[in-house]
Amino acid sequence: MQIKQLASHFQLDGTPISWREFGHGHINSTIRVTTDTGAEYILQKINKYVFRDPIRLMSNVVAVTDYIRTRVEDPRMALHVIMTKKGRSYYRDSEGEFWRVYDFLQGFCLDAPESDEDFYQSGVAFGRFQDMLADFPAETLYETIPEFHNTIDRYRQLKESVETDPVGRLDSVRDEVNFVLAHEELGGTLQKMRISGELPLRVTHNDTKLNNVMLDRKTRKATCVLDLDTVMPGLSAHDFGDSIRFGAATAAEDEQDLSKMSLDLHMFEVYTKGFLEAATALTDKEVEMLPMGALIMTLEVGLRFLKDYIDGDLYFKTAYPEHNLVRARTQLKLVADMEAKMDDMKRIVEKVRKSVRGK
Repeated sequence: MQIKQLASHFQLDGTPISWREFGHGHINSTIRVTTDTGAEYILQKINKYVFRDPIRLMSNVVAVTDYIRTRVEDPRMALHVIMTKKGRSYYRDSEGEFWRVYDFLQGFCLDAPESDEDFYQSGVAFGRFQDMLADFPAETLYETIPEFHNTIDRYRQLKESVETDPVGRLDSVRDEVNFVLAHEELGGTLQKMRISGELPLRVTHNDTKLNNVMLDRKTRKATCVLDLDTVMPGLSAHDFGDSIRFGAATAAEDEQDLSKMSLDLHMFEVYTKGFLEAATALTDKEVEMLPMGALIMTLEVGLRFLKDYIDGDLYFKTAYPEHNLVRARTQLKLVADMEAKMDDMKRIVEKVRKSVRGK
């Protein structure tokens, strides 16, 4: 179906006159559309192979963005879903594909911080996301990826792969498997606290990378959090932890020289400051568990890379045969470094907490 015909199903300001592919996302097809009135939109095809229920996914997005807009004065602080002429948040074409439209937000995104301030603004953005949705009933959201951060279940799955050794790779990863299994009790900490109610259920983003933060071109301050497809119930430590795992590491996720991988405590403090200044509604226990969130999220991702390598690389895309093993090793190296620096991480969080909350 042609783009102009697709766009005609939505409540646009004007008629599309130009369109082109936009961004470099790996999941959804994204097109920037301009109309004859000068209005600009983002048209996306939802990847229904990754997200099996696009209708419920869009119900999450609409519920969260509508809620945020009731709490802010600046419309740029929330994505705006454009409804179809039939009042739906999506259009399903004749081939069964699902499409959606957002207002195009002026600004820019970064794949990596170019300064401390950029990473600080990422912390502000995701901390503010937590704050704006602090009173939202998280349990009403659809789990787009069920049990996504249930680390206890992730361990169950890993053990099954170790038991079956489907492609005969187990002997080459005994050390990595032993390291992960030795951390099983620690790895289940957050999930157990979620079950017991020690940590409250929150609306979580679950892909808290800097490239999902829109920055203002003039002020370079965060305006909006993007890519809400994985928004679902979770823990604040999950979102904080994944940001640290990715943004405060000193090497790339697939760096082969493990000596280059460690936790940058300075960047950890930069992000923590932005996050806690904005996430004012977190409980003291949630704040206390943020360092553990960084460690457990890193462990969980390392476990997933390791399992996929044992399984024969079925889930993550790889560029060479040992790619998932390299990824697993970098994450496990980062886990070990976080363990060594845990006291420093806790000290930083406590220092920032006191400076923000004054007690």
